[in-house]
Amino acid sequence: MVVDGPTGDISGVKFLTVAEVAAVMRVSKMTVYRMLHDGTLPAVRVGRSFRVKQEDVDEFLRKSFYDAG
Repeated sequence: MVVDGPTGDISGVKFLTVAEVAAVMRVSKMTVYRMLHDGTLPAVRVGRSFRVKQEDVDEFLRKSFYDAG
């Protein structure tokens, strides 16, 4: 989904919590926090919490695959 500027419609975007991202990626929450703080994974800050678009998690995982053969 592409959001068109600050007035774009994001009603169809699914946001995940840090705990949900950690569960999907099978890593610790601290690893997710590190990725958020160093800019590896984009997020939205809501108060003291972070929310990550599911499509950003999917894209990160897609780009992270490599051939181990």
